Amino acid sequence: MDLTSYAELAVLLVNAAEALDSLEGTRRLLTEAGRGDQAARLTRADLAILRELRRELAAVFAAAAGRDEDAAVGRLNALLVRHPVRPQISGHDGQGWHLHLTEDGRPCEEYAAGAVMGLTALVTELGVDRLGLCRAAGCHRAYLDTSSNRSRRYCSERCATRANVAAYRARRRTLSGHSS
Repeated sequence: MDLTSYAELAVLLVNAAEALDSLEGTRRLLTEAGRGDQAARLTRADLAILRELRRELAAVFAAAAGRDEDAAVGRLNALLVRHPVRPQISGHDGQGWHLHLTEDGRPCEEYAAGAVMGLTALVTELGVDRLGLCRAAGCHRAYLDTSSNRSRRYCSERCATRANVAAYRARRRTLSGHSS
């Protein structure tokens, strides 16, 4: 079972503040995340719970980015209590038997249990320092660092490139200022 894909649900939700402004936006988000079954059953009550979950998960990422492991783990433990996991064996789409974390609750409960358990498994297996917030100026989107050398610092290639270009230009300005 690949719990990283479940952890990606947490990242997707943290980075999707605008999508949670409407029921349709949230349905699109869930569909893009491969959760079309949840999207079809989504209600306004689910939307409010997902907004709260987003705030709670963002706090986990903020604690991890601030190198406060105890706070990040404490927040994850509290989320595990509020969103218990119900594992279930599943076989679909031509795949063999595999484990799903939950399949029989409200859409927000299913999403929450998967996202929280995936994030928890990633933290316990790889460490809290694998959760990050983008270091590009003005971005602050969440990401998972699954690199082998723990080197990820940006949410995307786009942000990494922008930050590198900005640093290069700053160095050039400094050098040209010293040569006159």
